Amino acid sequence: MPESAAAEGADAAARRTRRGRGRGGRAARRFLGTMRIRKKIFLLHTAFSGVLAALLFFALRPAIQDLLRQAEAEDALFVLATLDLRGLADGRAQGERTVTGDAVLRWGSAGDLSLRGEDIARLQQASGAPVPLPHGRATGAAGVYVPHAAGAGYYVLERRLEAARASVARLDLILLLSLLGLYTLVAAALEIFVLPRNVYEPIRLMLQADRAVQRGHRDDELIDERMMPEDELGEIMRSRNRSIAALRRNERKLASTLEELERVAGDLKRKNHLLENARRNLADADRLASLGMLSAGIAHEINTPLAVVKGLVHQLRRHPEKGVEPATADLMKRVVDRLERLGEGLLDFARVRSPAVDRRSVAALVTQALELLSLDESVQRVAIADRTPADLALECDGDRIVQVLVNLVRNAAEALVESGTAAPAIAIDAETLSREDSDWVSITVSDNGPGIPADIMATLFEPFVSTRLDAKGSGLGLAVADGIVREHRGVLVARNLGDRRAGAPGAQFEILLPAFAGAARSGRGDAENAGDGPNVP
Repeated sequence: MPESAAAEGADAAARRTRRGRGRGGRAARRFLGTMRIRKKIFLLHTAFSGVLAALLFFALRPAIQDLLRQAEAEDALFVLATLDLRGLADGRAQGERTVTGDAVLRWGSAGDLSLRGEDIARLQQASGAPVPLPHGRATGAAGVYVPHAAGAGYYVLERRLEAARASVARLDLILLLSLLGLYTLVAAALEIFVLPRNVYEPIRLMLQADRAVQRGHRDDELIDERMMPEDELGEIMRSRNRSIAALRRNERKLASTLEELERVAGDLKRKNHLLENARRNLADADRLASLGMLSAGIAHEINTPLAVVKGLVHQLRRHPEKGVEPATADLMKRVVDRLERLGEGLLDFARVRSPAVDRRSVAALVTQALELLSLDESVQRVAIADRTPADLALECDGDRIVQVLVNLVRNAAEALVESGTAAPAIAIDAETLSREDSDWVSITVSDNGPGIPADIMATLFEPFVSTRLDAKGSGLGLAVADGIVREHRGVLVARNLGDRRAGAPGAQFEILLPAFAGAARSGRGDAENAGDGPNVP
């Protein structure tokens, strides 16, 4: 436990020392970081020169001192060789005597004279001859080993050359002053001839050029190539000039691009203005064309109720005595109501008013359409099978969907009669479909006639396209029907049921409508953008 505690204490002390050194290093970096370049360089090379001078001084001084002690030891050896040691000792085993003003003789045992082991060995090996002892002493010395009758004795003469020591002191001072003078010359040379040209001036030029960039003085933001040195600072200055030049080129390109963009934007604005005017004019023209189309379509649709009224009038003229039966009166009222609704539809279109949408039974719509067609001669000659489910309903404008059904059934009946199809028949079916996460109602009108010619299939729903080129075929029925279906966000599809080359493939028209009005916005604007509705095979 004591050893672990001591180890932990040592680790903690080491960490404190490292933290102290780290704080000292950070403080030094902060101190140097706040200084200007000139002061920082001056401080650094002064510190370096001072440390170098101190190292040189303290490295040379011991060598000089050794030389001095060696000279004193040689002189002590010469003096010791001329002395009568036994006479000076006066028979004493230990003692000290001044021989001259700067020489002192000491004798005694090795312990009395503090001799080292190597000095003792040298003295004993010399066998009475003097030996210099220059090391390990403050002054030069020489010694001799003289055996006595009572034992062995050691003599040491310490010689101090004051004149030589004064010369060494002067030499130390001269060396110190020489080092300081050398530092002064080096510092002066650096500050006068080297640093201003190669360090301070390039830095000043870069700062001056940067201030010119900040103030927007374009003429002074580049540094003269002649003022750049060939060192790393020069490379930095040249790199800066290239960066500034590239920046100015990019600015000019950007300004040119902005000018071009402004010009294009101005042209685009003018073209947009012209396009908007053209769009308004086109919309007005399209509206007039559409109004003419609807007028022609309504005129086409008026023929059916007028035919019914005409038939009733003929019956009254042939049998005036029968009068008007209630059923006939009801039929005439429905015909007149339909004529009024057709007129209101024209007004609705002119006023851009959306049709009325409510929940209607599909079977009721089919029954109403067949009642309107009950007096049509072509329809009377065709067997019609109404297979519409009684519980099927959808949200729509009932009058307009009835108009679509009337057009499709009448066109099918006229095609069957004119083609001379044996046992002509029309079937009306309806069902609910789920496509594209929505509920749809499909109403199909199928016949067993010759089918639709291939050459008009692509343009079947365009205005004035008809296979009957006589007075009866105006080519507006399918165009009007398609427009009404599209108005309900639905799609009207025509297809042949079989192979036309086989004889009587039959044709089928499918009305596909959203079951709920929420899935389809009403109005002509939506009809124009209705698209093709769901995917229909």
